Amino acid sequence: MKTEIFKSVLSTLLLVGLFVAPAMAQESFTVKKQTINEALSLEGVVEAINQSTVSAQTSGTIVELPVDVDDAVDANQLIVRLDDTEQKARLNRAKANLESAQATLNDAQKRFKRISELYDQNVVSESEKDEAETQLETSKAGVSDAKAAVEEAQKQLSYTQVRAPYAGIVTERFVDLGESVQPGQPLMSGLSLEQLRVVTELPQQYASYVRDNRKAQVVTDDGRELSIASMTFYPYASEQSHTFRLRLNLNDPEGALFPGMLVKVKVAVGERNALLIPKSALLIEGELRGVYVLRKNDTPQLRQVRVGERTNGQVEILAGLAEGEQVLASAEAMLDE
Repeated sequence: MKTEIFKSVLSTLLLVGLFVAPAMAQESFTVKKQTINEALSLEGVVEAINQSTVSAQTSGTIVELPVDVDDAVDANQLIVRLDDTEQKARLNRAKANLESAQATLNDAQKRFKRISELYDQNVVSESEKDEAETQLETSKAGVSDAKAAVEEAQKQLSYTQVRAPYAGIVTERFVDLGESVQPGQPLMSGLSLEQLRVVTELPQQYASYVRDNRKAQVVTDDGRELSIASMTFYPYASEQSHTFRLRLNLNDPEGALFPGMLVKVKVAVGERNALLIPKSALLIEGELRGVYVLRKNDTPQLRQVRVGERTNGQVEILAGLAEGEQVLASAEAMLDE
């Protein structure tokens, strides 16, 4: 009840400056000037870091499409399956060829061993030994080629099962069940919501400072300020707009952003000194703002202030406070008394 009565008369009290709260032991702080970033407000577009189109890597007929547009998928989840009859047959042939090549190699090794022993006994000529050695090397090469063919056939068989490269959302499907596809043909597109970035354009007069300092924040519609993990500064300007593109990788989107959204970007373009107070010290009623300033007898007095930028949980004071004054750290705590 007391809180409601206080709020109903707060505007008048702020304007006349007569309200003096009773003294009480509460945490306070000394108002000091701090160096803050001079921020330029820009518009940016959210995009996914991981967004790609998956294409066929082998030929075949689509026999299974377990996911569709807007479906969520896990990393390595099956998204397309092709008929694998031809690929399995190719693998079986490759394995048979490998067995044959291995048998030929075994015979060549035995023959070379026998010829070498006879050569040491001066029973066969050097040319016969050389011929046996050549056959051995040829057989080894044949086994190597056969193994490579088996590996390639296994790879082609694995390509009949197309899997998601990362966890995300399917955004487009380019094929239908029963359709025949060829290598390089697009199958599905998707993106991940786990890693996002914001792209914006910076006017050229701020390029030098931003390139050297690379400080920025992304502000959501509900006022949350999201930190960035890194900033990519494109080292060339657009010929049309003469702006420099910035790409800001976000630390943690917190589920607040989605690809395609328009957001506000605050880019540091300089520094200046300002009076800052914690957000908790500010009392808000409609368009009016106030803080509790401690008088010489430690009695808190409500005083109207004019505020500026808000950043990292702090509020800039443009008028109404002076450096060195003592202010209560929690304005809301006064309302509970």
